[in-house]
Amino acid sequence: MIPRYSRPAMTKIWEPENRFRIWFEIEAHATDALAELGVVPKSAAEALWAWWATNPAIDVAAIDAIEAVTKHDVIAFLTWVAEQVGDEARFMHQGMTSSDVLDTCLAVQLTQATDLLLADMDALLAALKTRALEHKFTPTIGRSHGIHAEPVTFGLKLAQAYAEFARGRERLVAARAEIATCAISGAVGTFANIDPKVEAHVAAKLGLSVEPVSTQVIPRDRHAMFFAILGVIASSIERLAVEIRHLQRTEVLEAEEYFSPGQKGSSAMPHKRNPILTENLTGLARMVRSAVTPAMENVALWHERDISHSSVERYIGPDATITLDFALGRLTGVVEKLLVYPARMQKNLDRMGGLVHSQRVLLALTQAGISREDSYAIVQRNAMKVWESDGALSLLELLKADPDVAAKMSATEMEDRFNLDYHFKYVDTIFDRVFG
Repeated sequence: MIPRYSRPAMTKIWEPENRFRIWFEIEAHATDALAELGVVPKSAAEALWAWWATNPAIDVAAIDAIEAVTKHDVIAFLTWVAEQVGDEARFMHQGMTSSDVLDTCLAVQLTQATDLLLADMDALLAALKTRALEHKFTPTIGRSHGIHAEPVTFGLKLAQAYAEFARGRERLVAARAEIATCAISGAVGTFANIDPKVEAHVAAKLGLSVEPVSTQVIPRDRHAMFFAILGVIASSIERLAVEIRHLQRTEVLEAEEYFSPGQKGSSAMPHKRNPILTENLTGLARMVRSAVTPAMENVALWHERDISHSSVERYIGPDATITLDFALGRLTGVVEKLLVYPARMQKNLDRMGGLVHSQRVLLALTQAGISREDSYAIVQRNAMKVWESDGALSLLELLKADPDVAAKMSATEMEDRFNLDYHFKYVDTIFDRVFG
């Protein structure tokens, strides 16, 4: 992952040193369990932990140099540890296979990453709730197909985003539980050379659950679901980002990203204030989603194991989590600093001569005894005059002058149908559903 879209805490999870430290803990905890079972001497486990207690530096370059000869990363690591610990290290990895270490380590890394992502989600949800309550009753126009529809509030837009990200958080919690799985079952997963009690011990020490049937690898349907959920969260990020981008368009300008002192929008046009952060979020969301298909394709491995998934996960594990972490942080900042323009929202609401109230008139005419088809035709013929005048004409005034409408509704009754507050009578109900 490139530094531009990375944050230190998440990046650290995927650095070689963290990976090797997790490998050591897996091996050392397994050796503890093997010692308790009498398979290896207790002195072997004690020697490992005694060395570890010195807080040794992990010499990544030395391990890489060994791997350049062995062409095997786990063997290279075990060889390096043995050089540090001495003869007792020969009892490491008894009955284990490389996937026991690699898959269990990946589970730990993904749970570590998920904990950061959950914290990111909490920060975003807090920002959305604050701004939603701030603009709970700020009137704005709702749009369908990009066209003015009926009034909503800006707070409702943000409440919708809150509810969506709250669902995303619940899915992420479930994804964490599903991915937090340990496999210490040996070659082809039969436990032929290692007791299942070793797996249970390592799992407990690392905060993982035991994989029921691991063949030689943890089944990749777990990973496919994990990355699919990251992809869904990324899509939610993009949904809100696209909304903000549209609202910042010059002809709309109901909200915009914060534009800091000294910031420049264009190298050529000094007047520009571009939605660069939310455009960036759209791009980052695409990158997170790009991990989903390879994760799905990793499910179908040959027999008990092949390594076609390995190279894929070396990419998508770091890239998807680092990118999503950065994107969630960026979106939180956008929401917190978002510039909102209620006056412009009201101006846009009023722009089309009251067309946004057409449904209320339609319903009133049907209740007054006119068929729905005829009511629709009456309102539409007046509405189209307003549309074609680009809002210069007033729908209310045209309806008052229409004899078919005047025969069924008084002027006061018509005016009542143009009351903006009518549309917001259940905002509290919706907010109670979202925020409790």
